[in-house]
Amino acid sequence: MYNIKLYDYVPKPDPAESGRIIAAHYYPSWTKGENHLNHQFEDNFDYPERTPLAGFYEDNNPEVIDWEIKWALEHGINCWIYCWYRRRDNMGKPMTPESLRLGRGLHEGFLRARYADMMKFAVMFETSDRWGAADRDDLLENVLPFWFREYFSRENYLRIDGRPVVFLYDPQRQLCRLLGGESGMKEALDACREAARAAGFGGIIFAEQIIGRDDPIEGAKSRGVDFCFYYNMSVGYDKLEAPSDYACQVQLSKNTKLLSADPYRFVPTVSQFWDAEPRIKGLPAIKYSPKYWYLSFKDYRKLLRAVKALCDAAPDDSIAQRLMMVDNCNEWDEGHFLFPSCRFGFKHLQCIREELTDHENLPDYRMPAELGFGPYDEAWGGRELDLSAHNDRKLDDGEFTHYRYFDLD
Repeated sequence: MYNIKLYDYVPKPDPAESGRIIAAHYYPSWTKGENHLNHQFEDNFDYPERTPLAGFYEDNNPEVIDWEIKWALEHGINCWIYCWYRRRDNMGKPMTPESLRLGRGLHEGFLRARYADMMKFAVMFETSDRWGAADRDDLLENVLPFWFREYFSRENYLRIDGRPVVFLYDPQRQLCRLLGGESGMKEALDACREAARAAGFGGIIFAEQIIGRDDPIEGAKSRGVDFCFYYNMSVGYDKLEAPSDYACQVQLSKNTKLLSADPYRFVPTVSQFWDAEPRIKGLPAIKYSPKYWYLSFKDYRKLLRAVKALCDAAPDDSIAQRLMMVDNCNEWDEGHFLFPSCRFGFKHLQCIREELTDHENLPDYRMPAELGFGPYDEAWGGRELDLSAHNDRKLDDGEFTHYRYFDLD
């Protein structure tokens, strides 16, 4: 109003406290030209309701990351698990930050952010067949020293019982194969732990993403993994759209079953929705299921509350007592995101704060533009948003329509 800028920088976060690690998966795909797979935010231009509330941005900008750190911490999320991709042509070679796919968001954005020390982080090694993985020698001689130097040496890297935690995405296939099968993978992970102890890091805790139909806890044991987790809580259903109460019950049932089986080898995840239509259209060569589901905010709160109670009841020294996951910060095109959007605002973050924390802090809901910061969307050309038509779009092949943005309250 008076053209006065009250702050020289992003206001410092006022964290909500929970007494445990609440970790959210983070997809660092939003620096223009970095993905080399899809069109990033451009795939969302026909889906204006998915636009980040602060506008399209690049995640190699530390100032942008400080806003995201602020929003996360003020709603109870105190750790980010970064999707970490190695370029396939780097396998067998020494690693640098340039060896990574989508590495700029972590190395140029988060690690240079002013408030990064307030937020814990960990890496999730994406080892599906599409990306680079490692054999035993490569893991020990190239990948592990990079982790030591770039991540484990930082005070804010996620540790449990003094040991850094490394998450593994889809290790049951390429990584396990390159390491010589389940027994070879177990031996290689043990060798990594020993190398980490020798380097003064106390060892390593390895966690693997749950895929397939095998018993995930027994599978984790056989591969030498400390615990298992879901990235996104899949909701099977025989129709196009799974109802909210059904999706809520499936997630609760899965988390309850695995926590009951072994709270020392499973950490629960709570997901809020899944709707990958922009990804389906932007990556036609990759077969995504067109099915979708959304939790109402009532069911989302119910699920958060129930899973928290399960974790609270776990043994004090169990992994489930100390760590809980929420999914996902910013899979804007794949269709599961927590960061504030034009459609949902801060509502999912508010549910997390109110159900999982003491919520005694005072979140700051002023957006960057209100305080004289930004815009951050220069790389994407800047766009005027039209939210009027988001209820009646169709896929090009007419598989389903979008009458699904219901009253979530």
